[in-house]
Amino acid sequence: MSGMKQRLLLIRGLGHSGTTILDLALGAHPKITGLGEAVRLLEKPAVQDSHRGPAQLRGELRHQRRCTCGLVADACPVWGPILRWLPSHDEQPLPDKLKRLLAALKPPEEGSSINSWVVESYQDDFVLPFLEDPALDIRVLHLTRDVRSWVHSRSRDGRQRGRWLPGLQPLLRWWRLSARHERQLQCCGKPVFRLGYEELALRPEQTLRRLCDWLELEFDPAMLAPVAQSGSHILSGNRVRFDAEKGAAIHYDAAWMTHGAGIAQLALAWPPLAALNRRLVYSASRR
Repeated sequence: MSGMKQRLLLIRGLGHSGTTILDLALGAHPKITGLGEAVRLLEKPAVQDSHRGPAQLRGELRHQRRCTCGLVADACPVWGPILRWLPSHDEQPLPDKLKRLLAALKPPEEGSSINSWVVESYQDDFVLPFLEDPALDIRVLHLTRDVRSWVHSRSRDGRQRGRWLPGLQPLLRWWRLSARHERQLQCCGKPVFRLGYEELALRPEQTLRRLCDWLELEFDPAMLAPVAQSGSHILSGNRVRFDAEKGAAIHYDAAWMTHGAGIAQLALAWPPLAALNRRLVYSASRR
């Protein structure tokens, strides 16, 4: 790549926190390409997961599932070659697989002073944030959704219905994993950008401008129309990636405000939880 480092932005945090819409918005920038949950697809599937997407995409599903570039996975210039290559190379280490995927992307132009960014957004991966590779410039975006909104969303999951205090398990999960992710990222040795989903959804232009500054890029207004403008290559993620109406702009789902936040609202009376929520979600508003 002309002796220049490939710049890799990792979005990490809890799932169901706006990762897909952020990946699409970033991918609308001409110098950013989103790959969605690439690590989820690159990891070797467990035997018991042979019916799931990552395993199926190594076979016939790649001729059916569309990439956000508009082509089926097998025809996608980024994903097609790697999906055909993976079945006989699944034992290779994850960083080696990632490098092969990155090699399929168009290299930066000669004489460019700033490399393009590639975005990877598999929230459960905490291998790559600690990867030391002189060929990669890695930064991490820690995305967190307000505990009240996240718990309300997860409480509507069918698996929570009929349970006593259906929001309790999601609340404990938000607390446990958000605190763990914060500790892990503090010691990963990479630059970390802390972003609250509420800040992104309620003030999209201001937030994306701030993020572009951190990435050393000029803001592009196309980022405010994620689905229509995105040049990302996403095979795994929220269905909004193909919903032109919902993805026409970045909107905030405020359902928890009208239905009440239940146990999560009560839990915010506990100072440590309230402080974590403020720190991870609303840090920019205090600057």
